[in-house]
Amino acid sequence: MKVAIIGSKGQLGSDLVKVFDKSDVIPLTHDQIEVKDYTSCKKIIDLSPDVVINTAAFHKTDDCEDNPLETFKVNAIGSKNVADVCKRIKAVYVYISTDYVFDGEKGAPYTEDDTPNPINTYGISKLAGEHYAKLAEKYYIIRVSSLFGKAGASGKGGNFVETMIKKAKNKEKITVVDDMIMSPTYTKDAARAIKKIIEEDLPYGIYHASNSGFCSWYEFARKIFELLNLDVDIKPIKTKDLTLRAKRPVFSALESKRLSKYGLKIPNWQKALRDYLHEKGYLLA
Repeated sequence: MKVAIIGSKGQLGSDLVKVFDKSDVIPLTHDQIEVKDYTSCKKIIDLSPDVVINTAAFHKTDDCEDNPLETFKVNAIGSKNVADVCKRIKAVYVYISTDYVFDGEKGAPYTEDDTPNPINTYGISKLAGEHYAKLAEKYYIIRVSSLFGKAGASGKGGNFVETMIKKAKNKEKITVVDDMIMSPTYTKDAARAIKKIIEEDLPYGIYHASNSGFCSWYEFARKIFELLNLDVDIKPIKTKDLTLRAKRPVFSALESKRLSKYGLKIPNWQKALRDYLHEKGYLLA
């Protein structure tokens, strides 16, 4: 089985490359495939993959508000382009989506059965990308959330965990919101789940692949410092205290009913964080 991974150097893409056998992977960087350009996407045809995983995204949420056209070109039209190619070569299309397709009003974790209702440009563009993904006929829409991984997020300068550790080491006063709830997700765990979905040939459709459980960003930060035994000056603040151009869902935690149905379990976020800190060399035991 040949698996093409678009965005192979990104935070999730790089872990996807690692979890599949080297002989099966076709890594495709941004320089090789520009998803918003259909001509560029047609290069995939000559590679004859059985599966195409599209991790490419314009994901800086506030910048998406300022650049809606570019956001939709990458997240929506880009998905359509890849879906068209996949349909043409009868490949399985895997589109990576987000918890931000939900409005956060449910007050409990969202499952695959819940109806999306995005409240910002990023979320709307990703939901459009989900709809376009279905054009491929053989498709998986995989929603993940609040990613952290060894490679760090392109364009974001690392990830939340690294940002917190850097601030702690610099003895900075740290403030983190305590009223925004999500499911922190280790990209290695998400990559393993995606691999299982594909290899076990699960029914096509939507799957949530975040680490289990949920917390506020403040709780997440506290757990980082606790595991690393760091003495930090950290205080909780409210989302309204931040200057944000894009509205965020206040409770966007994800739960996977479908993976559980097929006997697949993803570790809780606390274990995932510990595993990440081990991988990065911050924890030695």
